[in-house]
Amino acid sequence: MREKSLDLDHKTILVTGAAGFIGSNLCLRLLKRTEGARIIGVDNMNMFNPIELKEWRLNYIGEIAQRCSSEWMFREGDISDKEFLDWVMQRFRPAVVVNLAAQEGVGYSIENPYVYMNSNMVGFLNVLEGCRNYPVEHLVFATSASADTEVVQKAFPEEEYGDHPVSFYAASKRSNELMAHSYARLYGIPVTGLRLYTVYGPFGRTDMAYFAFADRLYRGETLSLYNHGENSRDFTYINDVIEAIFRVLQSPPERRLGEDGLPRGTYRMYNIGSGQPRKMREFLKILQGEMIAAGVLPEDFDAEEQIEYLPLQPGETPQACADISAMARDFGWTPSTDLREGLSQFAAWFKEYAGNIDAMLEEG
Repeated sequence: MREKSLDLDHKTILVTGAAGFIGSNLCLRLLKRTEGARIIGVDNMNMFNPIELKEWRLNYIGEIAQRCSSEWMFREGDISDKEFLDWVMQRFRPAVVVNLAAQEGVGYSIENPYVYMNSNMVGFLNVLEGCRNYPVEHLVFATSASADTEVVQKAFPEEEYGDHPVSFYAASKRSNELMAHSYARLYGIPVTGLRLYTVYGPFGRTDMAYFAFADRLYRGETLSLYNHGENSRDFTYINDVIEAIFRVLQSPPERRLGEDGLPRGTYRMYNIGSGQPRKMREFLKILQGEMIAAGVLPEDFDAEEQIEYLPLQPGETPQACADISAMARDFGWTPSTDLREGLSQFAAWFKEYAGNIDAMLEEG
């Protein structure tokens, strides 16, 4: 077990992508679990997911912040804008930076690769440069399970790198891992990368399969199961992901010098997943059952009538499974929410906000 070596109380913590699904939940956790800290949120508020959902998240953070001893600030801007990010780093001098800002989605990266180059690669370079020019105690960044390898045949450990990405999104996230490693080696920046497997839960991303499935079931529309429903994904509930990030934040890699005088040991990588992949066909059955139990769908509902079975999509990997033994070893972390419980929580939220979801998806 790694000991906590970084006390987050009274620290300034910068979270990019703060209006996003994971970013907003992390900001809430930091506000609730720190004393006298200053949480700076940054987001470009793009329209890839409904802006209304992002505004809900920010408004909720603002409400919670009023009851916390730690301070909350939000600045709208894009990390690919070097002048903006330099201003943020110089103005606030964060001790900790969590980079969660990124352009998401595999399919969209095939259609619009330049968007991913700008946000995921240029933007992350700006973050690294900011941490070099205004030294931080810890940089934590999110990468993706899609950066692992072309076809995941087993639980994938962190030390086995994936240098055969099958989408430009995956390539952009793999590049983040390499860029971070080089900056840690050259400048001694304490950096931890987190390979996030499929994250789900209330207030989640509308482009993710679980959200799209729920919406289409609710609307009575056809939904597509690629690879004929045989794709497997490692689903991880949002609360478990946030707990993992929170623990990692407090334990930056230790600086030490190698024989060549360059820093060593200041870069680490961890998988954040459940370690229990489910086929999408099975996942859909569980989601349907929980939506029926929540009263979103009628008792006699049968999703089979709405399913369109299709071949494997370009850019997709048929299997994804995280080896999370390193997180268990170093932080005592294992996910505590099983898939059925997590989807039950999501279905209850979906029912409460179904009317607003209709409006969001129409406008988004």
